[in-house]
Amino acid sequence: MQIRYVKDAEQKKNPHGADVRKMYASDHGQAMHITLEPKQSLKKHITPVDVFFYILEGKARVEIGDEAEIVEKDSIIESPAKIPHLVGNAGGGILRFLVVKMQKQEESTQLL
Repeated sequence: MQIRYVKDAEQKKNPHGADVRKMYASDHGQAMHITLEPKQSLKKHITPVDVFFYILEGKARVEIGDEAEIVEKDSIIESPAKIPHLVGNAGGGILRFLVVKMQKQEESTQLL
């Protein structure tokens, strides 16, 4: 078992100037923890794979393609591959969220 804590994860340099920390990475997927300060936003960008965002804390403005929504804690937002998107802090406090890129499970889970 491996346990990682956000506070111990190394901050990753990125073109957004955001606090980005790699929480999980394998050949099968990755999860990044991102913190944005009030009024801070990621730059609009395109990813080559499907991703989803899970809002941990705060209020976010999410743009995907021509759509934009305000979302709050405990929301999951799907972002298809190769569609321009961005996430920005729409609240007065910090915004914390996960970006998850994974492969689809092909085999059934087996009970033991």
